[in-house]
Amino acid sequence: MSVEFPDLPYATDALEPQVSAKTLEFHHGKHHKSYVDKLNAAIEGTAYADQSLETITLRAHEAGDTAVFNNAAQAWNHTFLWYSMSPDGGGEPTGALADAIHARFGNLEEYQAEFKAAALGRFGSGWAWLVRTADGLDIVSTGNADTPLIGGATPLLTLDVWEHAYYLDYQNKRDAYIDVFLGELINWDFAAQNYEADRAVA
Repeated sequence: MSVEFPDLPYATDALEPQVSAKTLEFHHGKHHKSYVDKLNAAIEGTAYADQSLETITLRAHEAGDTAVFNNAAQAWNHTFLWYSMSPDGGGEPTGALADAIHARFGNLEEYQAEFKAAALGRFGSGWAWLVRTADGLDIVSTGNADTPLIGGATPLLTLDVWEHAYYLDYQNKRDAYIDVFLGELINWDFAAQNYEADRAVA
């Protein structure tokens, strides 16, 4: 068995003009696919081959199997990323997630400021995440392929701040890319689904 390379949940031009079809063709069709292909080559004939992508990520990290972990985590992170953005994104969270954001951050503007600071503050390549922990909501930044999964947090949404995610559209203006994500692309429905699912098993 191999890890499946997933389709995007929308057309490659669905996020335009904020994220161009050319960016998604490279980001999804080249970068993401490369992680999946390299992972499948690495796990063929091993105990990982029959496991889910999340399980491979966690077990490879525990085993110190860096090559498998890096490609598995990047494959998982990217799949999660596509759902963190939506052609109908932006706006404000609602329901229990909105209540939790206000309880933790005070208001949406403060949440956005903290998320932007985490995304801008990541030197080099990495990710910014909204997560749920045993203590409530938090914003974390991870480097390279790292993921909150390995720390036991539940990811609610993420933004890729590797340069390949935005350079064709925004060049070196990472801050503009983050602003567009927070204001126009963020998929609060996806985050709410993850929040409710985690509350249900907590």
